[in-house]
Amino acid sequence: MTMTNEDSVTADTEAKAPGELSGPPAFEIGQKVRAKKAIRNDGTYPGREIGEVLIDTGDLGYINNIGTYLQLYYIYAVDFYDRKALVGMRAAEMEVVDAHSNRPKDDPA
Repeated sequence: MTMTNEDSVTADTEAKAPGELSGPPAFEIGQKVRAKKAIRNDGTYPGREIGEVLIDTGDLGYINNIGTYLQLYYIYAVDFYDRKALVGMRAAEMEVVDAHSNRPKDDPA
């Protein structure tokens, strides 16, 4: 198999920067999290102006789903129930508030 110049560039990039997907997600579905910074609409949130603040620093939400972006990064769908907004965030943009919020009440951890 012959490797083209484009293939070698891609292979070099992947070897140097494997991305977050080389390990498990930092958060789990159901965990309560706090936004570490304000999140603005980058144009991907429908019905809101580009640049409009969607989530303020300190807002609380719950991890609703975990997906990936460009096969490199985890994107967490976070339900900010007080704002009635489901926002995609990276792990660096939030911190865990309650790691066991999705645990059944009768499970003594």
